[in-house]
Amino acid sequence: MGKVVMYSSVSVDGFIAGDDDQPGPLFDWLTSGDVPLDESGVVKVSQTSYDYTRPYWDQIGVTIVGRHVFDLTGGWDGKPPGGIDHVVVVTHRPAPEGWDPGAPFHFVEGVETAVAKAQELAGDRLVEVAAGDVGGQVLAVGLVDEVRMDVVPVVLGSGKRFFGPVQAQHLLEDPDVVIRGNRVLHLRYRVRRAG
Repeated sequence: MGKVVMYSSVSVDGFIAGDDDQPGPLFDWLTSGDVPLDESGVVKVSQTSYDYTRPYWDQIGVTIVGRHVFDLTGGWDGKPPGGIDHVVVVTHRPAPEGWDPGAPFHFVEGVETAVAKAQELAGDRLVEVAAGDVGGQVLAVGLVDEVRMDVVPVVLGSGKRFFGPVQAQHLLEDPDVVIRGNRVLHLRYRVRRAG
């Protein structure tokens, strides 16, 4: 079974979007370089960011998001972002009316069900959980193995928190990856297990 990784770009003060759900400058690092990160030709990063990010993206089998993110993106028009095979959507509502049932999106209730479904679909590949409310819920129930964040040098002041509604303390190991790119600091932490 693949690891469960909570991930997002984040401001220095811990936000993944502003109050209006917009990322503002949080994704500027994805256009600050000259090395294409995907086939779109739009996403270009520094060589350092490419060497860290591309292998990570290539390991992701499934992404878990909440219904809010799904609705904000219009469900990516039924095509999982970044070439990922499947998206698991945590929601209490059914798929939107007219949604293509053949699209590789799976609508489930509850984060435990979402992680189980994602791991089944991913096999030995990574399960990525979008940071924010759903990611925080997955962390709170002890199902996150690793936290990755791309820290961008901006203070948003308020907005959507990286760890969402997490209320309890969770210890992380010392970062085992600290990489400086253009306008971004890539960090990776393993989640410390009790015991």
